[in-house]
Amino acid sequence: MTLRFQCVVIDSTDPKVPAAFWEQALGWRRTFEDEDEVCLEPPAGSREDGVSPDLLFIRVPERKTVKNRLHLDLRPDDQDAEVARLESLGAVRVFIGQGDDVTWVVMADPDGNEFCVLRALREGEAEGQSDG
Repeated sequence: MTLRFQCVVIDSTDPKVPAAFWEQALGWRRTFEDEDEVCLEPPAGSREDGVSPDLLFIRVPERKTVKNRLHLDLRPDDQDAEVARLESLGAVRVFIGQGDDVTWVVMADPDGNEFCVLRALREGEAEGQSDG
């Protein structure tokens, strides 16, 4: 059996709001859009194209009210610079119970969806490693 992730679906009362943030944050392309959903895919021909799952933002009637059960972890080359850039796009730092000694920064997109900005990889670390 062959099975792979096609997309990660993110609920929103207005899918265009988080889609616009993530389009800029990731540099991804908008491949589908209507009033109820927006699909983002990695840039055509990039190493993520056809490998990373699409992000699909769909309209739901209710607003987000509690912590996400699933979130994205982002691995930048420069954590401080990336956090500042994401803040300039509309993300905010959030506290969800993480301690002062963690190596990642918890943030939320303009729709309130939490995500983490991990530290840069150290020499010799595998790209798929998690910080937590």
